[in-house]
Amino acid sequence: MKRWAKLARDGRLRRVEGRVLIEGPHLLAAALGAGIKPAALLATEAALARPEIAGLVRQQQVFVLSENAFAAIADARTPPGIAAEVPLPQLRRPGPSVFLEGVQDAGNVGAIIRGAAAFSAGEVVLDRQCADPWSPKVLRAGQGGHFALGIRQVEDLGAALGDFRGRLLCTVSRGGSSLRDVPLTGLLGWAFGAEGAGLSAVVLARAAERVTIPMARGAESLNVAAAAAICLYEAFSRSAAGS
Repeated sequence: MKRWAKLARDGRLRRVEGRVLIEGPHLLAAALGAGIKPAALLATEAALARPEIAGLVRQQQVFVLSENAFAAIADARTPPGIAAEVPLPQLRRPGPSVFLEGVQDAGNVGAIIRGAAAFSAGEVVLDRQCADPWSPKVLRAGQGGHFALGIRQVEDLGAALGDFRGRLLCTVSRGGSSLRDVPLTGLLGWAFGAEGAGLSAVVLARAAERVTIPMARGAESLNVAAAAAICLYEAFSRSAAGS
């Protein structure tokens, strides 16, 4: 019990053990759909009485916990009654790479992962200043996107960018090429920085092109998750249209 509670809250333990605790039927279904086998399933009797949860855990061993015991492990304010310990997935699929620098808000990181999964990105690479991508808040905001693409948190983002063999597009709030005019063919990498600070000079120096999203006059900036979704959708829609 203590270990599961710590696994939910301690990023270092997750990295050391290569395990994560996920909560709720939606995340569990996403993990199972990706072929990830839980190391342990935890549920309350009330949750197991729900048909959608009973279907997910059919023919699997479940640790049945009291409501109070489950609440002690769960991170959500309203515990969903079902959780699973799963190995951190080692996934990779073809598609653009997304690089995040200093994005500390868990909701933004999760939303970017969700958008990246929706628009066929291959991986999301984060530096250590970003929110832990496997924290409960990021997982909830990601809505299952974590199990559709590769996720790496690296010590040296510059080194990861140096290893990238595609064309790196760095987003800037102003002064870059308009997104609508930028060619979006070939292997792309998108770099997004924290709101306010933006991308560092080190990352910007690696850009093949700096990109700005055109906005209405008087609009100052976009939320980083919204900016990422717009850029990834633009590339995805052009690819789908064959242009």
